[in-house]
Amino acid sequence: MSWFESLVLGLVQGLTEFLPVSSSAHLRLTAAFASWNDPGAAFTAITQIGTEAAVLIYFRKDIGRIVSAWFRSLFNKELRRDHDAQMGWLVIVGSIPIGVLGLTLKDQIEGPFRDLRVTATMLIVVGVVIGIADRLAARDESGGRHRAPKQRKSLEDLSVKDGLIFGLCQACALIPGVSRSGATISGGLFMGYRRESAARYSFLLAIPAVLASGLFEVKDSLSDGHVDWGPTLFATVIAFASGYAVIAWFMKWISNKSFMPFVYYRVLLGIVIIALVSAGVLSPHAAESAG
Repeated sequence: MSWFESLVLGLVQGLTEFLPVSSSAHLRLTAAFASWNDPGAAFTAITQIGTEAAVLIYFRKDIGRIVSAWFRSLFNKELRRDHDAQMGWLVIVGSIPIGVLGLTLKDQIEGPFRDLRVTATMLIVVGVVIGIADRLAARDESGGRHRAPKQRKSLEDLSVKDGLIFGLCQACALIPGVSRSGATISGGLFMGYRRESAARYSFLLAIPAVLASGLFEVKDSLSDGHVDWGPTLFATVIAFASGYAVIAWFMKWISNKSFMPFVYYRVLLGIVIIALVSAGVLSPHAAESAG
């Protein structure tokens, strides 16, 4: 991988990780359209450490409160009713599905799931799901001619059951084209949560999964040497800087804006990919690395 490739792919990772458009799909597509080798699952996992570092810094106050309250609640029963302590447990519970499925489906994630036809299909299908969830939330928030606006849930209402459902939605993002934020936020909207609350829990929920995945790939890469470390670390730094900017913008956007622009973009991109593959212009395995 060249330094220019790592610059571009790092920007793509940072700009798309927190938007409901699928960063893994865009990394894959960027390499395919540029006729580069597929950066691979290891590159994706390691550069995601950069974007999660942006989450840690942006939500540092929330994370500090949650970690402190959770740890103290281990020794103080009275603190176990504290919302921050409960959030610590709910993040752990919500991380279980992606941990189990990530290990179980590792070969598929690094193989068949990277087929561009799968990616395109997921872009379209999940795009439609996000659109339906967005319209449902908008209807509740605006009310109607004969009914008042419906009060949607906040993170104070989060239960173990809802945390597991959020976690299952996050696990769907193991398939390129789904989008971690798109799946978890739309899942939250279907369960009746406010947009900002769903997004906040989505970002917090991603921290254990992404850091564990990245560190796992680092360990494997150190043992078999299949990662070009210079460009990969450079891309990780770029992903961190661009990812932080996107988080700041997205958290303001999501409070009162529609997801429909992202929905239209996903569906259009998916259709274009299917058309190009069907016409033979683009191979479904374009840019895949030999290894």
